Amino acid sequence: EYSCEYGSLKFYALCGVGGVLSCGLTHTGVVPLDLVKCRMQVDPQKYKSIFNGFSVTIKEDGVRGLAKGWAPTFIGYSMQGLCKFGFYEVFKILYGNMLGEENAYLWRTSLYLAASASAEFFADIALAPMEAAKVRIQTQPGYANTLRQALPKMFAEEGIWAFYKGVAPLWMRQIPYTMMKFACFERTVEALYKYVVPKPRSECTKGEQLVVTFVAGYIAGVFCAIVSHPADSVVSVLNKEKGSSASQVLMRLGFKGVWKGLFARIIMIGTLTALQWFIYDSVKVYFRLPRPPPPEMPESLKKKLGLTE
Repeated sequence: EYSCEYGSLKFYALCGVGGVLSCGLTHTGVVPLDLVKCRMQVDPQKYKSIFNGFSVTIKEDGVRGLAKGWAPTFIGYSMQGLCKFGFYEVFKILYGNMLGEENAYLWRTSLYLAASASAEFFADIALAPMEAAKVRIQTQPGYANTLRQALPKMFAEEGIWAFYKGVAPLWMRQIPYTMMKFACFERTVEALYKYVVPKPRSECTKGEQLVVTFVAGYIAGVFCAIVSHPADSVVSVLNKEKGSSASQVLMRLGFKGVWKGLFARIIMIGTLTALQWFIYDSVKVYFRLPRPPPPEMPESLKKKLGLTE
């Protein structure tokens, strides 16, 4: 019934396609909210709240102004999704094989954390250039209106460094976020099938399974937003200002400053993460990829622990 073998090259490639669609489409869809969030972080005097931010932006730039930065968002997050989801599957299987069946089950949360951190390391290198361009377009009035204008201008001013100076703060923001996103999702799915869904996963229809995916994705997203928000504030300010370091920005913002815009981010990231997992799982269903059920204790371990008759 499957179109390819679990862990084959075709499996990884199609998982990458799922990642491109899940991250590229969702991030582009929330560009207006992301634009207002970034502006609230870099200019809180002018953009006081979500609603105020929207009205000020529409007043100054019209409704079209809300779509500023959609192109680097789409390209950047498609690249990021390809690496994030594709490499996660690679590292999950690789590390699982290294640990062996019993340890992979006992240490499964650590396995999810390690695999997702490894995947995100590469995903951020793919995302950094477009993220830098996006923030410039969205937060520096008059700098550039399109990606075609922004890229040559950035290169002329600061060379290749302009595109990668934000990669360390991106790692600070995205690696904890992704570790939470994958580990929390995997464990939530496991808990939902164990305690909430009244029948085993094998008896659930594809549609019912996708609903569980969506709910688990939303729960994971709320935790993700909280964990990664302070670093997100630093990234926004850092890409706007030339010559500041991450630690200087952090000192200046202070404890209260780094939590500005958190509510907007919880709504955005919760919805975003739920939709990403839903799209990703839907792509797996569409291409008939193997989707292993939540992990169960191996028989050999049950015997060792005296859990079998």
